[in-house]
Amino acid sequence: MKRFVSALIFVLVAFQATSALAASSRQGVIRFEVDLGAQGAGQEVHLWLPYPAQDGNQGISEVKIEGDFSESAIHTDSSETARMLHARWDKDSASRKLIFSFKVDRKEVLHRDLPETEPTWNPADFAQWLGATALGPVDGDVKVLAESITAGQTTVLGRARALYDWTVENMYRDPDAQGCGIGDVTSLLAIPGGKCADIHSVYVALARAAGVPAREVFGIRQGKKETQDITGWQHCWAEFYLPGYGWVPVDPGDVRKAMLKENLKLEDAKTAGYRAYFWGGIDPYRVKFNTGRDLTLTPAQQGESLNYLMYPFAQVGGETLDWLDPATFKYRIDYREI
Repeated sequence: MKRFVSALIFVLVAFQATSALAASSRQGVIRFEVDLGAQGAGQEVHLWLPYPAQDGNQGISEVKIEGDFSESAIHTDSSETARMLHARWDKDSASRKLIFSFKVDRKEVLHRDLPETEPTWNPADFAQWLGATALGPVDGDVKVLAESITAGQTTVLGRARALYDWTVENMYRDPDAQGCGIGDVTSLLAIPGGKCADIHSVYVALARAAGVPAREVFGIRQGKKETQDITGWQHCWAEFYLPGYGWVPVDPGDVRKAMLKENLKLEDAKTAGYRAYFWGGIDPYRVKFNTGRDLTLTPAQQGESLNYLMYPFAQVGGETLDWLDPATFKYRIDYREI
C-alpha cells in the first residue's frame, strides 16, 4: 500500500509540474526575414538558414522562399546531419532580401515504459554517435567521469538514465551565457553553468564516453501566443539511442530552466515532475532543425567548420557575420499560430 501511495503521489506531482506542457500538438507558421542590404557593398554574400526536419513527430508544409537573391537551393551538409537553405547574392547586388516561411505541425513526444532488456547490438553501427566532436572529447577526464557516474550500470538504458540524473543535479542554467552557449565540454566540467547547447553537449559527451550513442537536436521554440517574435528562441535538446527501440529524447536543460524560472530546488516535488517529464519526453512547443556538429556547409563556407547550425549564418566577402546579433546581422524570426 505504501508503494502504491508513493507512486500515486509521484504521478500527481509530475502532472502538476508539467500541466503547462500538456498540449499534444502545436501548429504554426515560422517566418525568417533577412535583409543584408547594408552589409559590405561590392561583396558577394552567402546566407545559410537551418531547414526544418520532417519525421513522424514533425510535419513541414507550405514552404515559401522569396527574395532578390541571385540563386538559392536546399542542401544537405557533407555529414548528412543538417539540411539548409542557401542563398547567394552577386557583388553588384544593391538589395539582399530573403523571406523563408513554413508551416509546422509538431507532436509531443513521450517515451514511457522503456524496455530494460537489451538486445545484442554493434557499436560500430553507431560510430558517428559515439565519437568525439571538436568541443566534446570522449576520452581523458570526460571518460573517467562518465565511468564514475555509470559504475554498476550494465545496460544502455541504465547508463543513459544515470547520466541524465547527474546532468540535472550537477549542471545549472546560466542566464548570462551568450546565445544557447557553445558547448565546450572541457570548460563546462570546470564551471558547469550554461544554456541548452552547453548542458546537452555535456550530456552527449558523457553518454558517448560511456558507450551510449547520443546526439544533440538543434531547433527553435514555437511561440505560446497567436503571434510572437521568436528571434532569440533557439533551443536544443538531446537524444540517446536505445538498442532494439530507437532514439529517445531527454532535455535536462529544460529541467534546469524551469528550476531557475520558478526558483525550484532539486528536492522540490515540482522539480521531480519536470525530471520525470523530460526523461523520454519533449513538449510540442518546439521545431527540430538538425543534429549536426562541426559542419561543412553546402556550398562550403570560408574558414573553420561550423559548431552547429541553429541560427542564420552568413558570410560577406568571406567574413562571417555575428549571428548572435540579429539587429546588426540583420534578421527576424516570427511565429503565427494556426
